Amino acid sequence: MAAFLGTGRVVLAQIPRVYPPAAPIVRDTLPDQQVFANPSVIGMGPSKGLIVRYERMPRFGVKSEAQVVGISNYAGKIDKNARLSIKGYIPAWNRPHLKVVVGLSYEREEFQFDGPATTDYELYRNIEDKGLKSTAAQVVVLRPIDEVHWYLARVKGELSGDYNSSTELTRSDYFRFSAEAVYGWKRSPQFSWGVGLQYGYTFGRLSVYPAVLYNRTFNERWGIEALFPARVTARYNISESSILYGGYTVDGYNYIIKLRDELARVGPNGAPIADKKPLRTLELRETEVKFRLRWERELLSFLWMGAEAGYRYNYAFDAFDRTNDDREKIIDSKFNGSPYASLELFITPPRKLLEKAGVRR
Repeated sequence: MAAFLGTGRVVLAQIPRVYPPAAPIVRDTLPDQQVFANPSVIGMGPSKGLIVRYERMPRFGVKSEAQVVGISNYAGKIDKNARLSIKGYIPAWNRPHLKVVVGLSYEREEFQFDGPATTDYELYRNIEDKGLKSTAAQVVVLRPIDEVHWYLARVKGELSGDYNSSTELTRSDYFRFSAEAVYGWKRSPQFSWGVGLQYGYTFGRLSVYPAVLYNRTFNERWGIEALFPARVTARYNISESSILYGGYTVDGYNYIIKLRDELARVGPNGAPIADKKPLRTLELRETEVKFRLRWERELLSFLWMGAEAGYRYNYAFDAFDRTNDDREKIIDSKFNGSPYASLELFITPPRKLLEKAGVRR
């Protein structure tokens, strides 16, 4: 068993899209045959233990406009934008009335700019040379109450920014915290839903957002898996070993950028502003919406492949002041929309092991 619903990176969408086995199942039953509820439904994909994913976008345009005097604008192309993520989930506690999963992850996003960014534009020079990274640990807790009601909670801590080595990391600079809590109802093995709150960076800045979970299987082929507003996905079960998905996701990222050369805050006359410290650190807020098609296929009894393609709309890639206390926007950037593709391999519990335990995928 891995984590419990759909992330990533953190956030509504950052709850990893990995599930406990669909209820009712034998090991979720006490001697008196009491069944405990959970958010999964029959027809969902298999649980994920270890995930390796690579995503790539082709060449697209970028335009950055300075929001303060003394900083230049930028317009050019990005030749490469790629993401590599490695995630692992370990069941720390697995009982009918309490399930706990610990997750560890590492993600890296890389850029290559076609233009003067590496020499003339400080923000993009840092990003191209060092990349954007996130190293995270999280704990997911599922607390079934009875055969209908359940609680789900997740807490996550991560180090997120352009650091290159452990010597650059400090808790105050790079540390990020997020959390989710959902209360839900299991109406049948085919229908589970819940409501809750998420505290994190799904839409770029740290905020509290509402969440509505809706998992439903309509028949042996069709279903829907949603954590609105961050993700809505339709599911089509081609066979026991092949699943097709279609829908959208909203992904948010928040990085700390350490500038090599400080940026002086100047007034309209070109003179430094006395009560503003020079900019040495920027907070980068990235938000994107992806419209996607995804195909998951069993390769071996314990190994699955996920192939995904779609269109990415970038809502924001903005830099904010971290040196002063006002969190003023310094650079407003927009990426052009772009197609993307990704390939993923993930390890699942072997089919024979699940069959012996009385679990149906």
